[in-house]
Amino acid sequence: MTTHTALPHARPDDVGLCPERTQRLMDVLQREVASGRLPGAVAMVARRGQIALFEAIGQQDPAAGTPMKTDSIFRIYSMTKPVVSVAVMMLVERGQLLLSDPVSRWLPEYKNQQVATAQGLEPTRQEATVQDLLRHTAGLTYEFLGTSPVQQQYGQVKIASRERTNAEFSQTLAAMPLQFQPGTVWAYSRATDVLGRLVEVVSGQSLGAFLQAEIFGPLGMVDTGFAVPPEQQHRIAEPFAHDPDGGVPMKVLEPRQVPAMEGGGGGLMSTAMDYSRFLQCLRNRGELDGVRLLGPHTVDYMTADHLGGMPSDGTLLPPGHGFGLGFAVRTQLGLSPVPGSVGLYYWGGIAGTTFFVDPALDMYAMLMIQAPNQRDYYRPLFRDLVYAALL
Repeated sequence: MTTHTALPHARPDDVGLCPERTQRLMDVLQREVASGRLPGAVAMVARRGQIALFEAIGQQDPAAGTPMKTDSIFRIYSMTKPVVSVAVMMLVERGQLLLSDPVSRWLPEYKNQQVATAQGLEPTRQEATVQDLLRHTAGLTYEFLGTSPVQQQYGQVKIASRERTNAEFSQTLAAMPLQFQPGTVWAYSRATDVLGRLVEVVSGQSLGAFLQAEIFGPLGMVDTGFAVPPEQQHRIAEPFAHDPDGGVPMKVLEPRQVPAMEGGGGGLMSTAMDYSRFLQCLRNRGELDGVRLLGPHTVDYMTADHLGGMPSDGTLLPPGHGFGLGFAVRTQLGLSPVPGSVGLYYWGGIAGTTFFVDPALDMYAMLMIQAPNQRDYYRPLFRDLVYAALL
């Protein structure tokens, strides 16, 4: 039985953060809560392996008036992707698959895929590989990112349904045409859901069982999973029932139901402290408390740019960024409208959760909120405030 030591805490000024500016970060978030735009938040900033800020503000459940706590449980949506990407790389390190393997080697339903074009369907020029899935260049898409014929087909078959198993999901998706030729365009997509199925086929376990045995258990992530057990459901963070900006509220996942589909692209629930253990493991280049998930060079490889200037579809990848194996990666100091060092890697979830790891500054930070329609405002705001506090 591994004993999990708590991550150490430090005062902001002990790790090069200005105490007044760190407090200002919380004051700004408090202002947002007071304005009625943000239900509540958990903010965390860690540097040099120590947590310098870890606070909860506002409400965990605005309907019930429950206060937010540092151990509140959030729908982390696409922050699931880095976890599943690590799982895939663990299998690569064990010699169980290659990144250059065609996806169809493990999931035969992806053999002979076709690409939708203005002229009709055409065959793929090259098969999508495991690396293509990890870096979102497999030709797939997301139904909510547009209204192309392929995206409409995803919608018609209810590809987001959590009532299919991962195997059934993979069969359904594979029967759809691709939106792009594999290996030609970065397009954010259902690719990591396919990786979830790949982990099952290669490991012989369900995705949830593999993640629990190989990542959550070893790292001491006690509150992370595809559903929240009944005895912990009083800790679930909820968004506002009505969008504060007057938009249509996004329907969020129901964490109390055990889904048939353990979605590798967006199905996990977690806490700030659980996810910080995962981030500290990455920051340590694959190790935490004597448990090593990945070799240091594998982590460096995952957090390097794998696009090399390949065009991207849409606005999800900001200027000055590429994409690695599961994360966006900063390639230039300028260009992007938010600060950060070259080599910084990050991602977020559609309900508002976000994290970034800055190896050059030995820092990571995370904001946990459930405010789907406001996420594009709070992510850069949080980033600006964290970097403003660095001395």
